[in-house]
Amino acid sequence: MPHGTVEDMMSTHKSALSTPRQRLIELLQRLNFGRVENLHVRAGEPVFDPPPATVREHKFAGENGPRPEAGRPDVVLKAQHLDLMALLDAIGNGTVTVLAVKHGLPFSAEVPG
Repeated sequence: MPHGTVEDMMSTHKSALSTPRQRLIELLQRLNFGRVENLHVRAGEPVFDPPPATVREHKFAGENGPRPEAGRPDVVLKAQHLDLMALLDAIGNGTVTVLAVKHGLPFSAEVPG
């Protein structure tokens, strides 16, 4: 399934994304708070072989489990998801060194200059 442009994905659901992109969003939703390290990108798609490292942030007296929407295909993509998809497209072939995750959403990314 083609991943399309950000404009194509406006107001779309996770199920409209390619399988690797869906898998990345589900990873972020399961992580909830923390970071993904050394996420390889090939042709704008996240690569899971080898799998990226994940570091979970434990919030005392806070939300530490997966997001309730994790695993649901009907989730509407948010602006943060669209920005992440645009970043993957821009990277093409490379690595996201660190992808910070807050509330199951991509928050910021570190990429080589």
